[in-house]
Amino acid sequence: MANTYPTEPRNRGTGPQGHRARMRARVLNNGAETLADYELLEMLLFLGIPRRDTKPIAKGLLAQYGSLINVFRAPTSALRASGLNDASIRALRLPAIGAERLAQAEPRHLITLGDWAQLSTYLTSATQGAVHNQFRILYLDNRNRLLADEVAPDDPDMTARHRGIFRRALTLHATALIGLFVHPADKDTVLNTIAKNLDSSAQCLSITVHDILITDHNPAPRSMRQEGRF
Repeated sequence: MANTYPTEPRNRGTGPQGHRARMRARVLNNGAETLADYELLEMLLFLGIPRRDTKPIAKGLLAQYGSLINVFRAPTSALRASGLNDASIRALRLPAIGAERLAQAEPRHLITLGDWAQLSTYLTSATQGAVHNQFRILYLDNRNRLLADEVAPDDPDMTARHRGIFRRALTLHATALIGLFVHPADKDTVLNTIAKNLDSSAQCLSITVHDILITDHNPAPRSMRQEGRF
């Protein structure tokens, strides 16, 4: 694979090499911010998988781990079990390392989610390309500034899942949470139970659950608290 990206695709065929050339040209011409999560992951996998089509691999990893950050944080043994070679795994380590270095080098500017308008604006961009049936947690400080936006631990045991959420909240020194169901497959009764239990458990730790939202076919997220569901 060439060490420099061409300004125009060299191969406009339908095979993996033609697809890769078009992807590279798209990044150069339109910017990497136009890529969906699976496309960004797909391009990172180019570095370790020289000739295969990496799109199904990227989509499979996102479906398995729930989000880009979870893929980047997955243990090496788990990624190997998912079929990745060592070169691909090394490529997936780079974004997290780069982000950490940037965070250390630059002043930290936190997004404030103090009202519905700010929250809706943030979610419009943050949920683009998100995997369906995720339960995400927005961790906030005492000024409603966003500390982290992460997929909740994937555990069928609700108590264990909540334990993981609150362990992460304490690590971040978060004082409030906002939950987000992304195109949930569960019935409303199940979602209501999850919301009520999370809210009840949070009160024991003096952590506030501001709201739990649902994004589905509606253009704007729905508030479970405004609907009186917990």
